[in-house]
Amino acid sequence: MHIRKRSEIPSSEITPESVYLDRRRFLRLGATGAIGATLTPAALGACTPGDDDSQAADDEQERLTSFEDVTTYNNFYEYGTDKSDPAKHAPGLLRTSPWSIVVDGHCAKPATYALEDFIRPSAVEDRTYRLRCVEAWSMVIPWRGIPLADVIRRAEPTARAKYVEFFTLLDPEQMPYQKTKLLDWPYVEGLRLDEAMHPLTLLATGLYGRDLPAQNGAPLRLVVPWKYGFKSIKSIVRMRFVERQPTSTWMDSNPTEYGFYANVNPRVDHPRWSQASERRIGEFRRRDTLMFNGYGDQVAGLYAGMDLRRYF
Repeated sequence: MHIRKRSEIPSSEITPESVYLDRRRFLRLGATGAIGATLTPAALGACTPGDDDSQAADDEQERLTSFEDVTTYNNFYEYGTDKSDPAKHAPGLLRTSPWSIVVDGHCAKPATYALEDFIRPSAVEDRTYRLRCVEAWSMVIPWRGIPLADVIRRAEPTARAKYVEFFTLLDPEQMPYQKTKLLDWPYVEGLRLDEAMHPLTLLATGLYGRDLPAQNGAPLRLVVPWKYGFKSIKSIVRMRFVERQPTSTWMDSNPTEYGFYANVNPRVDHPRWSQASERRIGEFRRRDTLMFNGYGDQVAGLYAGMDLRRYF
C-alpha cells in the first residue's frame, strides 16, 4: 500500500477528527477498503515508531488524546502558569503571519526564511507521537510537520556544530508573561546535533490535520517524542548551530530539577514527585512510564555508555 504524505492528499480526503478519535473504528474501515487509500502514518496507529512486545500498548491504551484536551491543557508560560491560560490568551494575542525563522551559527548556509519557504510542502508528514510531561502526565497526539533533519541538511552545519539551539519569539506585547521575571526570556532550548538529526525529531506545524493552534506553539514548534515535554520549544524564530552545549531555559531556572537531556527515565525522579508512573490526559488510572517514552528501540543508541541518572 502506498502511504501518502499530507502534501499529496487533497483536503477533501483528510481524515475527519471524529474518525481520528475512534481509532478502532478507523482501523476497521481501513481493513474494508473504505478509507484505505487515504491512510497516513498517523492513521496507521499511534506511536508505531516505538512499539515492540515489551513496550507496545493495545489500541485502547493508545487511543488519541481528544482535540479539546490537546488544545486546552497546555504549558506555555509566556501566557500564564495555569494549564488553561494558553488557550484563553494566546489565540487573541499571537500573530503568526508573517513569520520568519533565522538559521545561523556554525553552518555554511545561514539564512532568514519566511515560514512558507522554511517549510517545504514535499517534506510535510503526519506522525502520531506520545508527549510526556515532566509533571507526570502524557498525551498521544497526531502531529503534522517536517523532519528537523530536512532543515539541518539545507543549512550545512560545519564541523564545529555540535548542538542546535532554539529560541522562542521575544515580544512581550504578544506574550504578556514575558513582562514578568518568571523565567529568563526568551525561552531557549537545545539538542545535540545527532539528536536533532534523528528521524523521530519533528518540527511541528500542525496537529489533527490542522495548523497549530496558538496555544500549542504556532506556527512552529519542536517535538522530540523520547524526551520530556519541556524540550518541545514553541513559536520558534531562530535556530543556531553552536559548538558548546546551550543552557536551556529550565536548566537556567532550576538546574537541580531540569537537565539538558530530558530523556524520559522512570528511574530518575523529579525532586518533588515520582516519574515512575504517569496519567494519560482523559484517563483516571495511572500507567507505568516507559523508558525513553517507549522509543528506546530507536534512540537508546544515542546514549550508549552515558549515565542517564547523571545526564538527566
